[in-house]
Amino acid sequence: MGLLPFSFGAPAILLGLLTLPAIWWLLRLTPPRPQEEIFPPLRILARVLRSEETPHQSPWWLTMLRLLLAALVIFALAQPVLNPREATAVGGNSLALVIDNGWASAPDWDVRVATAERLIDDAEGQPIILALTAELPNAEIGPFDASAARERLAAAEPRPVPVDRPSVYARVADAMATMTAATVAVLSDGLEAPGDEEALAELVSENAAKLIWVAPNRLEMLGISASANTAENFSFTTIRPSTETAARDARAVALDERGRRIAETTVSFAVNEATTTGEFRVPFELRNDFVALSLDGQTHAGAVHLLDENSRRRRVGLISQSEADQAQPLLSPLYYIRRALEPFAELVQPQSTDLAEAIPQLLEQRPAMIVMADVGTLPETARAQLIEWLNDGGTLVRFAGSRLAAAGNDEELLPVRLRLGERALGGALSWTEPQALAEFSTGSPFADLPPPSEVTVSRQVLAEPTSDIVERTWANLADGTPLVTGAPRGAGTLVLFHTTPEATWSNLPISGTFVEMLRRIVQLSRNQGRIDAAADCAPASLPPYRMISPEGTLVPPGPDARPLIATSAAAVTIENPPGFYGSDEGVVAHNLLKSDATLRPISRPAMDIPVAESSYAYDQSIDLKGPLFAAALLLLLLDTLAVLWIGGKLTRRGLPARAALLLAIGLTLPTPSPSVAQELISDADAIAAISETRIAYVLTGNSSIDAVSRAGLTGLSQYLIEKTALEPGEPAGVDIEADELAFYPLIYWPIDENSPLPSEAALARVDAYMREGGTVLFDTRDQFSSGLDSGSASPTTRRLRDILSTMNVPPLEPVPIDHVLTKTFFIMPEFPGRYSGSPLWVEASLDAANVENRPVRTGDGVTPIMITANDLAGAWAIDDSGTPLYPTVPNDPMQRVYAYRGGVNIMMYMLTGNYKSDQVHVPALLERLGQ
Repeated sequence: MGLLPFSFGAPAILLGLLTLPAIWWLLRLTPPRPQEEIFPPLRILARVLRSEETPHQSPWWLTMLRLLLAALVIFALAQPVLNPREATAVGGNSLALVIDNGWASAPDWDVRVATAERLIDDAEGQPIILALTAELPNAEIGPFDASAARERLAAAEPRPVPVDRPSVYARVADAMATMTAATVAVLSDGLEAPGDEEALAELVSENAAKLIWVAPNRLEMLGISASANTAENFSFTTIRPSTETAARDARAVALDERGRRIAETTVSFAVNEATTTGEFRVPFELRNDFVALSLDGQTHAGAVHLLDENSRRRRVGLISQSEADQAQPLLSPLYYIRRALEPFAELVQPQSTDLAEAIPQLLEQRPAMIVMADVGTLPETARAQLIEWLNDGGTLVRFAGSRLAAAGNDEELLPVRLRLGERALGGALSWTEPQALAEFSTGSPFADLPPPSEVTVSRQVLAEPTSDIVERTWANLADGTPLVTGAPRGAGTLVLFHTTPEATWSNLPISGTFVEMLRRIVQLSRNQGRIDAAADCAPASLPPYRMISPEGTLVPPGPDARPLIATSAAAVTIENPPGFYGSDEGVVAHNLLKSDATLRPISRPAMDIPVAESSYAYDQSIDLKGPLFAAALLLLLLDTLAVLWIGGKLTRRGLPARAALLLAIGLTLPTPSPSVAQELISDADAIAAISETRIAYVLTGNSSIDAVSRAGLTGLSQYLIEKTALEPGEPAGVDIEADELAFYPLIYWPIDENSPLPSEAALARVDAYMREGGTVLFDTRDQFSSGLDSGSASPTTRRLRDILSTMNVPPLEPVPIDHVLTKTFFIMPEFPGRYSGSPLWVEASLDAANVENRPVRTGDGVTPIMITANDLAGAWAIDDSGTPLYPTVPNDPMQRVYAYRGGVNIMMYMLTGNYKSDQVHVPALLERLGQ
């Protein structure tokens, strides 16, 4: 029942208000108990003789007090609720609740659960079907009673996988077959999925009397769908929902295998743009350290894109014995190879054409693969080095030609034996009719490539028929002769193209298939491991290694994860969630969003049944039952006090009872805060506090943090004594709830997310301290606290926002390059601490004409607030012997020196104000004085 901003859980009890007139009538007719006095009888007799009237009703104020007491009890029993959300009328005889719990629901999962709980509460007493669209096919969906449905909902969690609405909706429709007039509630994640329209039509086709459609008001998620390690940069594709049309910027980061941020860039969406491309312009070696890409502020699996060896550019060495003809580059043996490999490999060539020098020069650059175009006999020393590199995991690709055909069989550097003799002209076979390529076998690395119909071969080097020739053949001609063969050599791989790399024996080098074939071989060299190219081998089955959580972090595999069949068509499912599959020796990235992914909003199709639309929100109602009972109890105490007073129990003879009653009332009242009861500090204590300069730090209640703060300020104080004329005293720990703050020029406040939020009175005292000229240095210490689960704000940053939300904080900006802080004592372009990278935030520069309008009035131009995330105290902290307690990150000795210098500048700035800025006026003052 709703009444203005109120609703009542038991509105029938409000009928009890009709009894208030009867209660009033009874109270008016019931006089209070007369006052009794036992002695002396003559005084009583005299008083009785003077009093001719006897009270026949209670005082009006006592009657009103009791009527109000009765009304409060009636209202409390009616279970009133203040400002409730409008309850969704479930109606019907049953409820079918279908909730999307895929990757897109992770950022606001809690509010989705709260919405579902409200629907379950509204359907109290009805059978409830509860189904989640990203669960195993055998998951129980009910029907449940309300209690069991709440337990099932509490155990549910978002999954980092796409939703499967068709199969889940079909199961719910089957379960609804035995129900009549069911209400179907669809809690969507807002994104379109294949088969939505047909699935929803099946869901409401039978026994559905009403549809409740709940969808997000706005889709703000971003995702990374593809990446490419090109020759110039590392590019990636970022997508957003098509309904987001405004211009938008996002921050993308690249992380290494330890979760450290090693590169950052900004991605910009133009107006009405749903797809954009970002890029990292960093050196080739750094790009090869990328393990994952992530978007700041996005807490879902779609914002993380994992990278494996396929995303890393390989260094490929090129060798040819033919001199390059500058006038005819198309005839160079390496021309087409270079053009095919440049987009996805780093190409290197030796400076010398002598094989004895060229091969060692290439091996010194540690290539992943070496391509030899028509290279014949190798010098023995270079040959031994090449074989050692191959056995250690290198990939050697050779192309045939006249030199290779004449060199004879080198079994260690050829995957198969070649046919020699007079039968083949120059060791090669020619046809009158060119031969086309056959389909690639299933065991070949080129198995999923379509056979190019336009490619023909007119000449090749033949392989000797052997028992293992089929297993070593990767590509055949139409007549069955091998065109590409490969075999393992130790931990490496040896590949031979039986034709030349230029378009003389075949037109393969000028086809797109040639590019894809070389790309596959480069990808196979990622781990420099063995390659099983047997015709009947199946794709590798890789165990789960590290999975992406629904919030976008890397976690150990869950109980539902199963090995992944490593194919390009592998889908993301509950059993194969996104993540890394493999082992410590090598992994394969299985990403949520594919290269062609889009984020389109779901649309509700037209329905023949009534539809009620709603949105996700928390239940903001306030239960007034407890406060009303507390008010009734207080009125009952007042009534008791009034009765005792009228009955004479509070006279002089009733002092013990009165004292007991006052004590009972006092215990029910709230106690004043410590700040109210704080005693004023004495003059002696004040003089002692200001006799020496001391730096203060806020006591957080966490002993480890407080110890670091004290050790850090001790280290800074010693550095000040050594480098300046200032000799500060021992650091002082202050309790902002009780201690006087005015004695300290600077208060260092390390933010702890686990500490309770200070009271309003304490924050008001800090506010007054800053307004009167003091400065508070807030340190969140969270510059490097995030990995893959990096978000837009850490817990300590959110706690700092809570603290500052009730204070008068001026506009802030990073310390400008010309600020007094940068030149007070040392020249400081930045202010590092134990960490480096976070700016030092200070009050923004304002026009002098508007000084009176500043939120905080500062003294002598000194900023009242400073904020950093670099953990200054951690860099300053020393032990009793003066040794630093914690290493800097990165471990650079000069970073600690810069941290100390920054601390000196801050203290000099606090004690001297903006005197450095005032020096610019010295010439003008001297000129006015005539000097």
